[in-house]
Amino acid sequence: MEIKPHNFANSNQEKIMSLKVLKAGLLTSVQDLGRHGYQKYGVSVSGAMDTYALRIANLLVGNEKCESALEITLIGPTLTLNKNTLLAITGANLSPTINGNPVPMWRPVYLTQDCILEFGTCLSGCRAYLAIAGGYSVPKIMGSKSTYFKAGLGGFQGRAIKAGDIISLDPSPNLSSTLIQKLFKKSDDFMSTSWYLDSPYIAADSTSNITVRVLRGNQFDAFTNDSTRQFFLSSFQITPQSDRMGYRLSGVNLQLNKPLEMISEAIGPGIIQVPPDGNPIILLADRQTVGGYPQIAKIIAVDIPKIAQSSPGSKIDFQEISLNEAEKLYLIEEKKIEYLKKAIDFKM
Repeated sequence: MEIKPHNFANSNQEKIMSLKVLKAGLLTSVQDLGRHGYQKYGVSVSGAMDTYALRIANLLVGNEKCESALEITLIGPTLTLNKNTLLAITGANLSPTINGNPVPMWRPVYLTQDCILEFGTCLSGCRAYLAIAGGYSVPKIMGSKSTYFKAGLGGFQGRAIKAGDIISLDPSPNLSSTLIQKLFKKSDDFMSTSWYLDSPYIAADSTSNITVRVLRGNQFDAFTNDSTRQFFLSSFQITPQSDRMGYRLSGVNLQLNKPLEMISEAIGPGIIQVPPDGNPIILLADRQTVGGYPQIAKIIAVDIPKIAQSSPGSKIDFQEISLNEAEKLYLIEEKKIEYLKKAIDFKM
């Protein structure tokens, strides 16, 4: 059955699209690319832990890459979705199914019937992202839809979703309508494209160590020579005392040359601080706005998704690279994302 342009448009106008939460899962929240420009007022950036997966999910359904998506952690929710919904799931493989049938990831998926989307066993990664054409209809606070749990700010009522919630969806953009008309020509409960993207940074084998590239931190030279050497030679493990604010690591005890009195300074994603106990902390999406612990290193931007997709128990090896290498890697990734956007536009 060919999907006629006017039929799709009418279905959007006649029915307000939404999803209903049947089961909440472990931790599922509305996130986008974060709340920028307010750290000077003490407001956390927040946003998606894995910004790469969120951006790709949005592009696959015709949204702007900064649109909101659901961030789903380890144990996913059960959701009811309306007919004519265009969605994409990226990030961790949490065994998604629609009406009991496996859903392919990293590609557009179109629902021809009202459906139930469920998540099962976590096969790889830690966080999945569910983008829907149009995005989630929640208020923007300080320019962002992201949920910041500690302040009860943004997202859906400032909290994780729970059973019984009904979240409205914004109207689909024109690109999404065109995508549906061009790519989906047959009828079933749901359909997906034959083409898809790879997930290059999510390890299928969770027993292997994760190599993360870093730059030297502002206080790198304040640590003992043995500590800086062991930082790159030894493995660290993510402890259960980890969350969206930061991942606490165990391993080699890192020591300073002498006690260091510091003035608190601004911090960003991926900075690795070392508190007095010598166990490093990787600062992530819900990090505080300033910090007073010495910084031994900073994870490069393109490797932060590796951390976001790692769960407690995972082991990490740190590898030093130069600022020039980090910038080249960042530009390469941004170009790939732009090429993807152009490729989807071309298919239109």
